[in-house]
Amino acid sequence: MEIRRPDILDTAPSGTDTPRGEPTRVVVVVPIMGGRSAQAGSLRAPAARRDEAVGLAAAIDLHVASSMVVTVNTPRPATLIGKGKVDEVAGLVLAEKAGLVFVDAALSPVQQRNLEKAWNAKVVDRTGLILEIFGRRARTKEGALQVELAHLSYQKSRLVRSWTHLERQRGGFGFLGGPGETQIEADRRMIQERITRIERELDQVIRTRRLHRAGRRRVPYPVVALVGYTNAGKSTLFNALTTGGVLAQDMLFATLDPTLRQLRLPRGTKAILSDTVGFISDLPTMLVAAFRATLEEVIEADVILHVRDVSHGDTEAQAADVAAILADLGIDPDSDRIIEVWNKVDLLNAPAREEARNRAARGETERQLHFVSATTGEGLDSLRVMIEAVLGAGNERMVVTVPARDGETLSWIHENAAVEQRRPLADGDTEVTLRIAPAKRAQLEERLATG
Repeated sequence: MEIRRPDILDTAPSGTDTPRGEPTRVVVVVPIMGGRSAQAGSLRAPAARRDEAVGLAAAIDLHVASSMVVTVNTPRPATLIGKGKVDEVAGLVLAEKAGLVFVDAALSPVQQRNLEKAWNAKVVDRTGLILEIFGRRARTKEGALQVELAHLSYQKSRLVRSWTHLERQRGGFGFLGGPGETQIEADRRMIQERITRIERELDQVIRTRRLHRAGRRRVPYPVVALVGYTNAGKSTLFNALTTGGVLAQDMLFATLDPTLRQLRLPRGTKAILSDTVGFISDLPTMLVAAFRATLEEVIEADVILHVRDVSHGDTEAQAADVAAILADLGIDPDSDRIIEVWNKVDLLNAPAREEARNRAARGETERQLHFVSATTGEGLDSLRVMIEAVLGAGNERMVVTVPARDGETLSWIHENAAVEQRRPLADGDTEVTLRIAPAKRAQLEERLATG
């Protein structure tokens, strides 16, 4: 039996008449916890939550027919939201002829099933929709495996809702034994077998990535990793700093599969720039686990650029979400290797830009930060200088004399060290003042000794 990942856009339930081939019409419901259920210190505004939820739906080509914010003072075990709001959404679904309702919260299998019955429409929660987006975005075999692993883990926990044939019994011939295993047990067993196979394949991916990183360390090239909230402009910045080639669109999760490119810095230092999947609030834990092999590029990076959309009204809340995910990965959000890149300053008017610079000057963040526009190029040159400074913080300063005949060593120095000054000597030799990583100093000294 083939295990097929259900597509939330497969079919509309009876009672809806969305024409085939047209985008599925969806009603977006954003529960905001109030009263005792409110999260302490929540920074995200309800309007921003709704905008993000609509953006998630649009990222998978759904047609948002209507959206609404619902305050939930006391979560209902059966439906999460109260009966009055359930009835209100039911009327909205009917009026809009919607085939799908996206509830921007984590729903239990029982809540999801009850809401589908009440609304006569398919229901998907935040985790389910994000998994669906990731499934559409994955382009490499590794990305597809990671998404499938996350989706199977999610699906396994929701078999009570995902299958319509769960009441059937399979196996058993009367006198040969009992009724046999139930269909739900068989489905759960098959999903677990598939999960085990994928985990074995991903183990090989992890080993391959470690070999690649070990190879880079032997060169070695430092790694600079981009992280940030989804749609903060990471891919646009990646393309601006390198030869590019990464999809950069104004949509959530435009980049899923990691990309590595060479980054040249002002004094000749070479580094590897890594673009990674965007983070988001309430990122499903199974996705973080599934993408851990990919995120190891971030964990082991020499410099981390935390890219923020400083023009976004919820930039502080987004930054807090990214910091929380970094902490989950074992990265200190206040580490000296993190540079906050405040992107999209071109979208700020003069007063807003001045306010942002004042906030930075007041030291509201202890991290190193830099203002840039990846679109216009503003601030990119000085960002490269800052990256090189952080990379070279532990480097050692040397003054060496390279013989005139040893052009190969001179080229090696420019490839592997930051050259501060070159001075030709009377005998044709070259005196070079440089800063070099301790790991490479021994290589240089050996070259000069044998040259």
